[in-house]
Amino acid sequence: MFHLGRYFGTDGVRGVANSELDALLAFKIGAAAAYALTQESAHGRKAKLLIGKDTRVSSDMLENALVAGTCSVGADVELLGVIPTPAVAFLTIKHKADAGIVISASHNSFEYNGIKIFAGNGYKLPDETEARIEDLIDDFESIPKMTHEKIGRVLKSEIDPVVEYTDHLADTIKGDLSGLRVAVDCANGSSSTTVERLMRLVECKAEIRFYEPDGININDNCGSTHLGQLKERVRSGNFDLGVAFDGDADRCLIVDETGEELDGDRIMAVCAAHMKKEGKLRGGAFVATILSNMGLHAYADKNGMKIECSNVGDRYVLEMMLKKGYILGGEQSGHVIFLEYASTGDGELTALQFMSILKASGKKCSEIAAEVEPWPQLMINVKVPNDKKATLQQLPEVKAAIDAASAELGNNGRILVRPSGTEALVRVMVEGTNSEQVDTLAKKVAKVIESVV
Repeated sequence: MFHLGRYFGTDGVRGVANSELDALLAFKIGAAAAYALTQESAHGRKAKLLIGKDTRVSSDMLENALVAGTCSVGADVELLGVIPTPAVAFLTIKHKADAGIVISASHNSFEYNGIKIFAGNGYKLPDETEARIEDLIDDFESIPKMTHEKIGRVLKSEIDPVVEYTDHLADTIKGDLSGLRVAVDCANGSSSTTVERLMRLVECKAEIRFYEPDGININDNCGSTHLGQLKERVRSGNFDLGVAFDGDADRCLIVDETGEELDGDRIMAVCAAHMKKEGKLRGGAFVATILSNMGLHAYADKNGMKIECSNVGDRYVLEMMLKKGYILGGEQSGHVIFLEYASTGDGELTALQFMSILKASGKKCSEIAAEVEPWPQLMINVKVPNDKKATLQQLPEVKAAIDAASAELGNNGRILVRPSGTEALVRVMVEGTNSEQVDTLAKKVAKVIESVV
C-alpha cells in the first residue's frame, strides 16, 4: 500500500522550512514521536533519543524545536550535530537509544527541510506508528506534558559520531583501497563531516569537492542530483571514478572514468553479482523497485539471479528485504541497502563496497559496469498539487492516455505514472527498446496531465 499520511510522506515529514515545516510543527513532532515511541520502552528510566541534522540554514531552528518537544514529554536527548542520515540509524542501534531523529530534506534544495525518524532497531517507522504520531500531532492536548524532575534534558554526549561511524564503515571492506583515485562530491551536505576521515582510513586517494557548506549551498548544482561538474572533473583529472552523495548522504551515484553515470540499478547489479560469486547473496536474489530498469532484469536473468520488486521508496525496499530474507536492495536514485552492515540506505557504505569490488577486479570502472545495459528510459516530472496527485489517474483523459501509450509499447516496454512521495509532483516514466518511441510517449502523457491540472 502506498502510504501518504497527513504529515509523513514516503521519507518522513518534508516541506519549505518555516512555512510548511515550521518550529511549532517540529515541536509537536518531537513531543508526539517521543511519547509514541517511548511509552512501552521507558522501563522505569527516561527514554533517550538521538538527533542528527544536515547543513541547511533551517536545521538549527528545527533541531531546537524538536529538542523542546522531546524534553517536554520527559525524554532525554543527545545531539549528534551534522552527520549523515545512516549514521543516526547506526548510532541509534549501537547506543540502544529509543529512537533516532534526522533533520534533513535529503536531495531537495536548501529552502526545504524534513524530519525523519528511526525506531530503536534502526529501521524507519512502520506506517501504523507514523499514523499514531499523526493522530497525536492533531490531538496535541492529549499528550501528557512533564513537570518537576520528570522534564527531559539535553545530555552531554558520550558519542563521537564521526569516529564511530567512519570506523564502522571502514570495517565493512577487506583490505584497503590504496591505488584508487576517486573524485568525491559531498553536495555541501552531511558527508562533508565524514568523508575525509573515511578516505584516510581506507587509504584511498581522494579529491573531495563541495564540502564547504554555508547553509544555502546544499545540493546547489552539485551532489547526486547534479553530476555535470563531477563528470567533467573525473574526465579531466584522470580519476578511476567519481562518487556523488546527496544532502544527507543516504544515497550515492557513481561516475566511471569516461564520465558516464552509473545509477543505483547498475551499482546494485555489480554488487549483487560480486556477492553471488562470494556465496553471500542470500536467496540468490535482491530487491529493486517498480521503477528499476528492464536492463537490470535482463542482467539478473543472464546471471542466474532473481529480482523482487517493491514500491518506490527505500522503506518499501527494506520491507520487502525483511519479508523475503534478502540482504541487498535499492533504488535507481542510489539508495542501496546492505543489510549485513546497515539498516537503511547508506551512500558512503555503497561507495566503499563498489570501490572494493572495483579494486579487486583489476578492471576499469566502465568495464565492470558495461555488462548491465540499461533500456532507454525517460522520466518526466509534472507539477501537480499535493491534494490532486493521488486521484489524478482516475481522470478519464489521463487514464486513456496511459492506456494508449501502454498499448503502443506492447511487450517492448512499459509506462508507469505515480505520485511523488516527497514533492508536489507526478512522475511519468516510460521505458522501452526504442528511444524515440519512449521520448514521444512520455511527452504525450505528460502533456495530457498538464492540461487537466
